[in-house]
Amino acid sequence: MTTSLLRVPPPQGLLRPLAVPERLLLGPGPSNVPPRILAAGGRQLLGHMHPEVLQVMDEIKVGIQYAFQTQNQLTLAISGTGHCAMEAALLNLLEHGDTVLVAVNGIWGQRAVDIARRLGADVHELLKPPGEYFAPWDIEEGLARHKPSVLFITHGESSTGVLQPLEGLGELCHRHGCLLLVDAVASLGGAPIFMDQQEIDVLYSGSQKVLNAPPGSAPISFSERAREKMLRRKTKPPSFYLDMGWLANYWGCDGEPRRYHHTAPINSFFSLREGLAVLSELGLESSWERHRANCTLLCQGLRDLGLELFVKEEKVRLPTITTVRVPEGYNWKEITAFLMDNHAIEIAGGLGPSAGKVLRIGLMGCNSTSGNVERVLRALRDALSHLRRSRL
Repeated sequence: MTTSLLRVPPPQGLLRPLAVPERLLLGPGPSNVPPRILAAGGRQLLGHMHPEVLQVMDEIKVGIQYAFQTQNQLTLAISGTGHCAMEAALLNLLEHGDTVLVAVNGIWGQRAVDIARRLGADVHELLKPPGEYFAPWDIEEGLARHKPSVLFITHGESSTGVLQPLEGLGELCHRHGCLLLVDAVASLGGAPIFMDQQEIDVLYSGSQKVLNAPPGSAPISFSERAREKMLRRKTKPPSFYLDMGWLANYWGCDGEPRRYHHTAPINSFFSLREGLAVLSELGLESSWERHRANCTLLCQGLRDLGLELFVKEEKVRLPTITTVRVPEGYNWKEITAFLMDNHAIEIAGGLGPSAGKVLRIGLMGCNSTSGNVERVLRALRDALSHLRRSRL
């Protein structure tokens, strides 16, 4: 009998069938994946350079151009999450010593500051308390004082529930010789954004929110101004994987024959393609209106429960993710656990500067329905009543 050389046995957990519970994901993301998109992601693999896959990539590109409302040639999907797109945008635009101004009113501004500092940029922060937004004069003062080459700002701040107005910011940045970089991970498809008309230079998003695809691919687009800045670099981008020169070629954005760069997440691309198809069939304006209407319904229901909305001004409430203050005398962890355990619904607590202060409720893509609003409000009413009784 041969003596086994193995010292680590097969893990017992892997010898059991995979078990995944059914839950309604009404947190800040990811959102539920509808059957059509789930089926697309479950299709058999093809090679990453097969013509059929390149065709899917071309369809993703025009779908992103529609969703972003842009004609930028340099438009593609990063093989990674929204964080990866943030990093790709910053490391391709910035070189060591470049000045960048970051508008910080939540965790995504904080993350951009961290990444930019790691790149050796000269980083300046424009600060607002969580729940507030930046007015054009706030931005103009920062541009005049710091003279940055790039301004980073978050359109949909999912940690605080703020929708940042963008009108006039692109023109303002360009007047000061600055590029405008916008994070739209939590807002794309749920709130109006017009990349070309608003003169946004770099815009990125994620697949797992309104687009209802699994996380793992991230739409991104660069204006001609941004592309020219990248071409003027004195040094190569510090990441080969996220080098936009290589990625532009792989995605057919540079007019040259496509070359192998990396093995793309093919099934993630299938899902993203289908998510963009669903958005295109519905239409951006219909999607924006659906998210606006259901957010309004949710906000009214939360007020009827006696809860206080975290973002005071209605016009700057993010339609995809609503924040409400944790009611006095309650523990947010107990509320979220009660909804998960008793109603199979996920909502989330705060993140970054809003941690411990708010509950976050997401209504994104197929999850943005009046039925889901009613369902989460019933669950919250049950939680508040039950948890109150448990304290008596």
